[in-house]
Formats: sequence, structure tokens, C-alpha cells
Amino acid sequence: MASGLSQMMKKVGGLIALLMVMCQLTACGDKDANQRKAFGDFLQNTVMRSGTQLPALSENQKKSFGNYVGDYAILYGFSQQLTRALNDGIRPVTDQLSAIHTPQDYLAQRDALRQAGGALNVVSQQVQNARNLADSSKSSLKLPEDLQKVYEEAYKKTVTTPADNLQPILPELQALAQAVLDTADFLQAQDSHLSFNNNAVQFPTQDQVNQYNTLVGNISSHVNSLTQAKGLLQ
Repeated sequence: MASGLSQMMKKVGGLIALLMVMCQLTACGDKDANQRKAFGDFLQNTVMRSGTQLPALSENQKKSFGNYVGDYAILYGFSQQLTRALNDGIRPVTDQLSAIHTPQDYLAQRDALRQAGGALNVVSQQVQNARNLADSSKSSLKLPEDLQKVYEEAYKKTVTTPADNLQPILPELQALAQAVLDTADFLQAQDSHLSFNNNAVQFPTQDQVNQYNTLVGNISSHVNSLTQAKGLLQ
């Protein structure tokens, strides 16, 4: 009798242990499912509706996303780099260029534009480096199938598309800034041999007029980049 009771207790103990393992597995499964849902909802409702600059995660969000916090860090890291490139490299140049309305303004903005243009020269490489890092980090992700699609959409919106839109504009914006500086340098070199009248500039010789018109024409050929750059900053 005792032997039978002992055997029964062993079976009950084994069943309890099995149930505990099953409960633990179920709990882990529920936890991961909850984290996937929380992160997926965040991508759809926040990231996909945000601008260039993505929000930092709160402590509660970090807990609810679990291991997916690292996946968001890829998007957020590129967003931070892009925001710095726009604000520190591109915006100062567009601000200086937008302040030029008359020939006198070429001279007034000359030094500030030259300084701002120096920062612009490194923006392209900064953005490319940030994108390379994001692409490399993303390639190593092993996302569940139900999260893969929404993450790909968020990545395209926050990394791929902004980088693709920015890179072609930068050389044109650099060319525009240089064309304006060339014009300003030309006017500076004329010194007392020119005069300003009614927002126009007057030269004593036709050769100077021709040189100035050529410089202004070069500005006109790149001026669309200013409008495009302003669009990225909005």
C-alpha cells in the first residue's frame, strides 16, 4: 500500500513539474507576444507618423518592448545622426543663402556663408556612414514574420528614403554655395570700381558686366537645390 502511494506521489510530482515547465514556456511565449505587439503598435502609430526626428523611448516603453529596444535603436540612431546633419550642416547654409536678395547681400553674407559651407562639406560622408551602420545592423536582425513587414516599412521611412533624398541634393547645394561665394569674392575684388543702385549693381566696364552675369548664371543653374534642401528641413 505504501509502495503504491509512493509511486502515485512520484507521478503527481512529475506531473506538477511538467505543468510548471509548460506554464513557464507559455508565460515566455505570452511575454514575447506582448512585446512584439507593443513594439509593432509603436512602429505603426508613432514611428510611421513621426517626422525626421524620432522620439526617445521612455522607461516604460523600454520594459514593454523588451529585446526589441535594440531594434528601435537602429532607427533612432540614424534619426539622431540625420537630424544633426540637417541642423548643423544644411540649415546654416540655407539660412545664409535665403538671406541674399540683392547684390549687396552677397557681400554681407559672404563670411558667414563661407563658414557654414565648411560644415556642409562633411555632411554627405556623415550621413553615408550613419546609413552604412544602420544597414549593417539591420542585416543581422532576426525578426518574427509578423513584425518583419512593419519594421521594413518603418526602416524605409526613417532611414532609406531620407538618405536617398538627401544625397543627390548635397552636391548641388555645395555647388550653389560655392557659386554664391565666387560672386561675392568677385564683387569684393572690384572694391571701389562698382556702385549699387536700386538693388542693382553697376560696373564701369562691359567686361566686368559679362563676368558678373556669368557668375549669376552659374548661381541660377543650382538654385533649385535651395528649395529642395528647405523641403528636407521642414
